[in-house]
Amino acid sequence: MGKGIRAVIKRLCLGSVLLFLAASSGLAAAPLSLASPDGKLSLTFELRSNPQPYLPGQRAYYRLSFQGKTVLKDSPLGLDFKGQPALDRGFEVTGSQRASHDTTWTNAFGAVRNVRDHYNQLTVSLRERQAPGRRLDLIFRAYDSGLAFRYSLPRQEGLDKFTLSSEDTGFYFPGNPSAFALDLGSYTTSYESEFQPVSLDDIKPTSIIGIPLLVHLTDGPWAAILEADLDDYAGMYLGGVRGIPGALMSKLSPLPGHSDEAVVASTPKASPWHVVMVNSSPGGLIDSDSLNLNLNPPSALSDTSWIKPGKAAWDWWSGSYASGVNFKPGMNTATMEHYIDFASKAHLRYMLIDAGWSPQDDITRTVPAIDMPAILAYAKQRNVRILLWLHWTAVNKQMEQAFPLFEKWGVAGVKIDFMDRNDQEMVNFYHRTVKAAAEHHLAVDFHGAYPPAGLRRTYPNLLTREGVMGMEYNKWSRRETPEHLATIPFTRMLAGPMDYTPGCFNNATREQFQPRQIQPMCQGTRANQLAMYVVYLSPLEMVSDYPEDYLGKPGFEFLEKAPTVWDETRALNGEPSEYVTLARRHGDEWFLGSMTNWTARDLAVPLSFLGPGKWNAQIFADGPNANQNAKDLSIQTKQVTAQDTLPLHLASGGGAAVIFSPAR
Repeated sequence: MGKGIRAVIKRLCLGSVLLFLAASSGLAAAPLSLASPDGKLSLTFELRSNPQPYLPGQRAYYRLSFQGKTVLKDSPLGLDFKGQPALDRGFEVTGSQRASHDTTWTNAFGAVRNVRDHYNQLTVSLRERQAPGRRLDLIFRAYDSGLAFRYSLPRQEGLDKFTLSSEDTGFYFPGNPSAFALDLGSYTTSYESEFQPVSLDDIKPTSIIGIPLLVHLTDGPWAAILEADLDDYAGMYLGGVRGIPGALMSKLSPLPGHSDEAVVASTPKASPWHVVMVNSSPGGLIDSDSLNLNLNPPSALSDTSWIKPGKAAWDWWSGSYASGVNFKPGMNTATMEHYIDFASKAHLRYMLIDAGWSPQDDITRTVPAIDMPAILAYAKQRNVRILLWLHWTAVNKQMEQAFPLFEKWGVAGVKIDFMDRNDQEMVNFYHRTVKAAAEHHLAVDFHGAYPPAGLRRTYPNLLTREGVMGMEYNKWSRRETPEHLATIPFTRMLAGPMDYTPGCFNNATREQFQPRQIQPMCQGTRANQLAMYVVYLSPLEMVSDYPEDYLGKPGFEFLEKAPTVWDETRALNGEPSEYVTLARRHGDEWFLGSMTNWTARDLAVPLSFLGPGKWNAQIFADGPNANQNAKDLSIQTKQVTAQDTLPLHLASGGGAAVIFSPAR
């Protein structure tokens, strides 16, 4: 063998030894990167040992930037198990895979009909260097609208069955950004509270912050943290990190009675998707609300033709009230038929019969004052479908008997209430319920619920859910302020439809408002309430007041015409807690809704979203006396084009609602 050949072999062997020593000594592997299809969003994954105040030891970190600006600095990833060491350090990368995906699917029950699912994906396979050598895959997806990532545990010895105590999922923002945070204080919650303006440093390690969390980086983009494809797992919350400004760490909802147990499972097992939506404006986040849907499995239903979005008359908000009638209003057959008459006259698809129609613990029979066969026959004659309120504990016990019975009766759907949890057991109840409901052609509305995570893509019969501090709070508090009303489109609604239950026509100024149970008031103007039917997404939407407060009253024409599902959505302007304007298209018509807080303001809204030609604009706006009389409504019609700008004057607590129809 020649000296030259021996020298080459010697160099190759030395190189192999150095590579082996580097790997065995814990030196970090080269970073891996991933970009969104448009190149604006960039993820970097790296194994490294970060100095304090980061976690000690070589760990898995990810960081995120948008248009070159840091959104998340090095943020840790890991899992904590009960009864065995955490899977959060001492990793080596055993492989990585890349993929791209670009398809379009149809969503007949949301804000956008043709949904593009376009992303680049990176899967990183990790293994512990030391025994027992457990394996973990991290899957990252970069969309133009944000980043999604999840943990995936392959089938393996030692983790065939396991109990997860928590995740070590960090969201470490640079500096001390401002945020709108839902501080719940408990894992047992209906998510009914205000999103308060805070700095991230105000969020303590002991805090229990609900998602979505809206974050505004200093002189930079907006971001929102939420989750998708939550199935057989615990829901996520957020808390601060001691000693690290701007840092947040995930928290998992524990199983009832087991504070150290969140997920009991076996491998293979994947976590939900952790989602970080990013946009240069808060309205841009609203435009991106299909991200959560894309991260869920496609529809499990071969036939969805029986699922009908629409609006519903509702007896509960008004206290089952009626005026000028020859019967005593209440939970009785006569009152329910009165509301059905109203639904028929107003061309509403549904009538929702709320709590009290049955004994709470037995949903297979009615109370004596309710003749359900007569009510259902009466509704059928008037082309109105019936929805029934149910307590979740009764559903949990009687689902197998009640759902087939409701289908036999001809009931169209159910509103299920008071779950107030999102631990693994309750998450599984949601999935079991919507699946069983679909088998019996029942639509579902969850109240006392956690926010959506995209399950409605897999089971489109899940039309809406609460998980928001809704209009009902006007009945006993002053918390439903116009500031709150202008905040939830940028926070809670990012997760999906919300059953806020709008439609109050007993409108009041801040000085006039009084909480009360029967014939309740609401804070803000008539036009503000009309605008909610565009701004707030809910395929099943309540028309909440009593019949006599609507028929023949100014503005009700808009409620009759407004759809509940859309082909296209555009956020036109807005700032959380200040104001918001959205335009949504249904067929060849556009609908616009604009809402403000207690500050009156003048807006100039470009109409560039309209197509070519001339359009007739029917404008429902605050009247000239709306600051003193919140019911004052101005209705006018004018012709416009896409080149025009629409001036809107919003009164204190006010709004505007507009229908744009092509000029024939």
